[in-house]
Amino acid sequence: MNGPEPGRRRVIRKVGKWPRGSLLGGLGEEARDELLGLGRPRQLTAGETLMLEGDRSTEVFLLVDACVKVTANTESGKVTLLGIRVGGDLVGEFAALDGHPRVATVTAAGPCLVRLITQETFVAFLRRCPEAALAVNRAVVDKVRWTTRRRVEYGTFSTLTRLSRVIVELAWSYGEPVSEGVMIGVALTQPELAALVGAADPTVHKALTVLRRAGVLGTGYRRIVVHDIRRLQTFAGLGENPLDYEVPA
Repeated sequence: MNGPEPGRRRVIRKVGKWPRGSLLGGLGEEARDELLGLGRPRQLTAGETLMLEGDRSTEVFLLVDACVKVTANTESGKVTLLGIRVGGDLVGEFAALDGHPRVATVTAAGPCLVRLITQETFVAFLRRCPEAALAVNRAVVDKVRWTTRRRVEYGTFSTLTRLSRVIVELAWSYGEPVSEGVMIGVALTQPELAALVGAADPTVHKALTVLRRAGVLGTGYRRIVVHDIRRLQTFAGLGENPLDYEVPA
């Protein structure tokens, strides 16, 4: 990963402005400030790689102002999108905690400001800050649950239902209130949405058309705005709680 270059510095978001579903968004001010002070800052441009699948590096990346994509190679040789992470999230903690090779590749989706934290520094921080240790554990569990839900849903629900559930979760974790409803603060292409849902691009296009015609959401270039979250939850087969459905324990 290359170091910062002149003209690439970005303004760090104010404390407390990270998405509610992110690690930083769920920490108290003291723990958050200490975490933000760890490691050293790095800036990246779109397309730069933070970590590579199979690599044995153990650094952790705290996303301060960023959007990255998490991908992995399938047995057939294709690259699949496993998820997205934005400012406030942590990536690389699996390898830092267990020392095993990286399970995925993480690539900057746009200009990013991150903090690179060594494994030694990260583990020492978790030992002296129980609040942060618990929050990181919750973040790891959330990632495993996300993957488990996707696996269960692939063979159980229609593409429309799976797509609705993914959009509900993105809106819940990364949504930003706007005049039209809730804008998902993550730039995703239609093929990338299809990869997250585990369906063919044309099928996802049809499902998006159904949701748009129903007035549930609006889409533009790399932009999704949820106009009616309750109706979207109905398409997703969910209750009042956006994450109110069973997954294996």
